[in-house]
Amino acid sequence: MSNPVFERIRRQIESDDVVLYMKGTPVFPQCGFSAGVVQVLSRLGVQFRSYNVLEDMELRQGLKEFANWPTFPQLYVKGELVGGFDIVREMYESGELQQLLREKGIAFSEAA
Repeated sequence: MSNPVFERIRRQIESDDVVLYMKGTPVFPQCGFSAGVVQVLSRLGVQFRSYNVLEDMELRQGLKEFANWPTFPQLYVKGELVGGFDIVREMYESGELQQLLREKGIAFSEAA
């Protein structure tokens, strides 16, 4: 039996190379962790699509089950869950995030 919310999530993460499910928007994040991921992506100059989970409770709950990841933000690259703020920050600081983006063919600013 198909789950309509899971199908919507699959379409979203397949439609854009980098997708961020967050609380709020990139211009007006509603939590510090979401703001932190936006800051990392912005520093790298990565183009991304965001979805505000505070405006869509069905999406918010569906994502928790879809990814078996209970918290937000959730960053997806090429359809794969990278993680939340702590993981994204650690990967950025170690250079792993840049390497992942390079491997996946995602444009970003090498100087960041």
